[in-house]
Amino acid sequence: MKNLLSIEALNRQEIYEILELAEAMKATRGHHDVLPLAGQCWALIFSKSSTRTRVSFEVGIRELGADVMFLSASDIQLGRGEPIKDTARVMGRMLDGAVIRTYLQSDVEEFAHYSNIPTINALTDDEHPCQILADLQTIREKLGGVEGRSVCFVGDGACNVPRSWIWAAAKLDFELRIAAPPSFQPDPELLERIGPKARVVVTDDLQEAARGADVLYTDVWVSMGKEDEAAYRLSQLGPYQINRELVELAAPGAIVMHCLPAYRGKEITEETLEAHAHTLFDQAENRLHAQKAVLQLLGRNP
Repeated sequence: MKNLLSIEALNRQEIYEILELAEAMKATRGHHDVLPLAGQCWALIFSKSSTRTRVSFEVGIRELGADVMFLSASDIQLGRGEPIKDTARVMGRMLDGAVIRTYLQSDVEEFAHYSNIPTINALTDDEHPCQILADLQTIREKLGGVEGRSVCFVGDGACNVPRSWIWAAAKLDFELRIAAPPSFQPDPELLERIGPKARVVVTDDLQEAARGADVLYTDVWVSMGKEDEAAYRLSQLGPYQINRELVELAAPGAIVMHCLPAYRGKEITEETLEAHAHTLFDQAENRLHAQKAVLQLLGRNP
């Protein structure tokens, strides 16, 4: 593994290698015998604002022994129109790795190609691989693993998080149910690409999708860059809320997950969020450990 650009680009073995190392990272935090990134310098290049992603990467890079710099798009010439490939060629001569949070998946892929340094996708409009790796780690902790389980994603099924979940379902042995109104369901072309063996069910029947599920998962209804669609999104997605009644339809002992930030009273009720807060904030913490695992694996192959 030279980069982490998407869940699509990972194979089953690589996913499990990351998860196993993430567990070790969590268990030994503060007592690492080796600092695998010692002497290195990494950059965070963000075009989108962030809380969990920025904090977890800055802390993780430092805990593994490297220096880190944060660069917003407005801080560098990239924000003034310099081509990605030129920025990448310059940074590739000065840095040991880069973490990029931006809009276009093609920008992250182009940066990785021209920089020739380890590059991590910290979120694009197409995928959110770091989030799904932390989610899988959380499910392993809470349920013993995702294998043989059913994950029900509720809400905007066409955004980056469910797209990454779709690729995870195509590579691992679990069922993914996506409950979304028709205009917010995944692109049929994507579902064709994952192949017939993937256990992915798409429906607008929320109650049926949630029935017996081991995991109920949701995300914000109005993502960054979609603010001008807020009224339409709220009207369409309003019925697709995780609440006490929906949790009662899920399997006994089911867990509720949210990649945060959460808008209480919209995609999830206040009552439900607080009842499952321990899982949600373990999930948020696991961003640190899963990303440290990725950093170590990439840092050993600069």
